[in-house]
Amino acid sequence: MALSDIVKAYDVRGLVEGQLTEEVVRALGAAFADEVGTGAPIVIGHDMRPSSPMLAAAAADGAQARGADVLLIGLCSTDGTYFASGSLDAPAMMFTASHNPAEYNGIKFSRAGARGVSLDTGLAAIRDTAQHYLDHGIPAAARRGERAERDVLGDYAAHLRSLVDLSGIRPLKVVVDAANGMGGMTVPAVLGEAAGLPELPLEIVPLYFELDGTFPNHEANPLDPRNLVDLQAAVVEHGADLGLAFDGDADRCFVIDERGGAVSPSAVAAIVAEREIRRAQAAGERDIVVIHNLITSRAVPEAIRAAGATPVRTRVGHSLIKDRMAETGAVFGGEHSAHYYFRDFWGADNGMLAAMHVLATLGAHDEPMSQLAARYTPYFASGEINSTVDDVPAAYTRIVDAFAHRGEFDELDGLTVTSPDGAWWFSVRPSNTEPLLRLNAEAETEATMAAIRDEVLALIRA
Repeated sequence: MALSDIVKAYDVRGLVEGQLTEEVVRALGAAFADEVGTGAPIVIGHDMRPSSPMLAAAAADGAQARGADVLLIGLCSTDGTYFASGSLDAPAMMFTASHNPAEYNGIKFSRAGARGVSLDTGLAAIRDTAQHYLDHGIPAAARRGERAERDVLGDYAAHLRSLVDLSGIRPLKVVVDAANGMGGMTVPAVLGEAAGLPELPLEIVPLYFELDGTFPNHEANPLDPRNLVDLQAAVVEHGADLGLAFDGDADRCFVIDERGGAVSPSAVAAIVAEREIRRAQAAGERDIVVIHNLITSRAVPEAIRAAGATPVRTRVGHSLIKDRMAETGAVFGGEHSAHYYFRDFWGADNGMLAAMHVLATLGAHDEPMSQLAARYTPYFASGEINSTVDDVPAAYTRIVDAFAHRGEFDELDGLTVTSPDGAWWFSVRPSNTEPLLRLNAEAETEATMAAIRDEVLALIRA
């Protein structure tokens, strides 16, 4: 088994049958213990997939064999492991394949303090050590690590409540689609009373809250519009103020307005950025930074500047954003994929926290969600369009030739081309894991966006 097949840029992801086996995971757990040392216990959490408890136990066994103590926190969202890693200042492993189908599973690693681990910051070493252990066996440490268990859900919910006060907002009716993922456990704890917290002025209408890693209703991938259809219909049917859709491990959240329309993650990023900037200003901060990746809407850096902060544009990627958050001291970071990062949450991403900020903003005003979102959506966007491409360099050459005298080029992450007057831009990026090119385009008018989108797509697919 070549671990390079399942160790990706920022995490581990593979088929449970034949790839992410107990033997493989035991080796990865042992290698992670070597990478982070045997100081603080390694936190291990898992989602609701049928294979997750078994794999979490195998990882614990491997880590203990190398002398590390482990703390099993059981069923949790990915941001639940970030909370445990941050609050306990301990490394962590989360077993989830996020939005991938049921036959997949994976591992997200964190160093102490919820710091990310990528190929450049330790994941390659973990992969190589684990490969050695797979080939030659895991040597036992002089002392076998101990194992303990802890439920952190209540503390996690209380911490989020301390960051966003929803007690004084106007009453809101909210439909939540958990997609049979971990949102079915975290939403009742954070937004309801399941963790023993006071009642909030929220009426939650649940969709698919039963934890079921076979995803019997629809895939837990809100990026795919097909998986939002049930939520959109339910919002309209119940006359709700908005809808929230979580992915499988509940670290991403998508918003639906009262009409059933999808709210752009860029609009959500701008809304949350303004709140976090105001909070930092109220605390006396002056040089405030907010991170956004290069394919969020141009409206995001405009909102950041208007609020009195400095936008910092970055490449796409979970660990990259975390690293830039730490380097710049940014109060917040937003990605087009609905990952939202918070300085007050150890620089880690938290979809629930972003949803709470949206609820707080909506609940402080009388306007509906559609009007609120429209203020942050002045441009027309294509959304991300994937194309299978056999020869990526040739496709790039065609695009460069076609736009050589029509736009300004930027190669921060793939290729970004912007018109001289700023009326349009597009980004073309290769996938890290598949033979795909990803296109995003945005313009001041819908007609311009459609024209640019179609021209670039034709060049990509020629």
